[in-house]
Amino acid sequence: MTRLFGTDGVRGLANKVLTAPLALDLSVAAARVLRPQDATERPFAVVGRDPRASGEFLEAAVCAGLASSGVDVLRVGVLPTPAVAFLTAELDATFGVMLSASHNPMPDNGIKFFAAGGSKLPDAVEDEIEGLLGLPFEAPVGADVGRITDAVDAAQRYLDHLALAVPNKLKGVKLVVDGANGAASVVGPAAYRLAGAEVIEIHTNPDGLNINLDCGSTHMGDLVSAVLEHGADLGLAHDGDADRCLAVDANGELIDGDQILAILAMAMLERGHLADNTVVATVMSNLGFIQAMEANGISVIQAAVGDRYVLEAMGEGGFNLGGEQSGHVILSEFATTGDGVLTGLMLAAQIASSGKSIAELAAIMTKLPQVLINVSGVDRGAVESNEELQAAVTAAELQLGSRGRVLLRPSGTEPLVRVMVEAPTEAEANEVATQLADAVSRCIPLTPGG
Repeated sequence: MTRLFGTDGVRGLANKVLTAPLALDLSVAAARVLRPQDATERPFAVVGRDPRASGEFLEAAVCAGLASSGVDVLRVGVLPTPAVAFLTAELDATFGVMLSASHNPMPDNGIKFFAAGGSKLPDAVEDEIEGLLGLPFEAPVGADVGRITDAVDAAQRYLDHLALAVPNKLKGVKLVVDGANGAASVVGPAAYRLAGAEVIEIHTNPDGLNINLDCGSTHMGDLVSAVLEHGADLGLAHDGDADRCLAVDANGELIDGDQILAILAMAMLERGHLADNTVVATVMSNLGFIQAMEANGISVIQAAVGDRYVLEAMGEGGFNLGGEQSGHVILSEFATTGDGVLTGLMLAAQIASSGKSIAELAAIMTKLPQVLINVSGVDRGAVESNEELQAAVTAAELQLGSRGRVLLRPSGTEPLVRVMVEAPTEAEANEVATQLADAVSRCIPLTPGG
């Protein structure tokens, strides 16, 4: 049976895969697992969502499930995922719930849970929740049922928190923010203005249907145009739940998560705030990022792809900065998850304090051309064990030497292997990637019934 929880909660087509009954059952199961068994105080949960239309009925189902399980509910409304995580910790909630499918199209939705303190759940706890789905339990009655109330100051608490995190004012910085018609459409521009920036907004009018629609961090064309039109210093693009941030420089050139991570790492190093002079990235981080960091005395730890694995590595080593190419940047001094608005604030703050453009700051690293080929219809479990394929990988690594690198990543869910190659030139990266993709197809074809 396929595991219900994915890398970031339960996600799928709303009202088909993710239904109201499933949302209710998940909430009941989560309440049973996440409430302390020996608690003397009544448990309560923070519940937030992004502006998807389906979030309205799914929120109702989640709140019903929690209240029917004896958990009080504080609805915080439409807020970014990191805001819900922050409020879970700030309000000392028993746990938190966020309804969002992040950067996915509007018809999708998702449910993710936060433990006390605002941290994501480990796999084992998610499995425990999944194992209780549909099982009978003794439901509370009378005064023991949960109560549902609406927060009146949730957004302001989050804005106050962000304001305290910014090391300096953003005076003199003109920026364009693309809110993806998502969860940060209100608090994102408000946070940048509160910090002193001149702000131009695009795609900050959510109607429940237009989230991520040709906008945000997955569609940055409008942001590029707006930056050039307004002569802005910086463009910032969020995704639907605002846990990520990508940027655009004054010339309309894209600044990806690796470059953002490099800028923030250097800023924190200069201030003496980079824990153990180390940053956590992923195996997909560009070799140019790793080379730039090492050249400046910063160690790089590479975790598996996924912000939860970055977080795990950060926690294990006591590190305070990590992130992914996708724009998930985690500043653990201020957040328990990726926070796109916080990331945008920190980028703008570095422009204001250094007097340098974002392009100048990003020049700390030189991106190597990176080519990714997905090879389908193959036995993803045989990547490491097939000798002929491993010989092809070794040959590619010898060809590139220290000038590039090779990575084969089996999909976790499909008969698919991702071939990633970095090289000094696009042509060489394409050549090596094509050769390796052919080797994957030839060496580990999916056998009938495999």
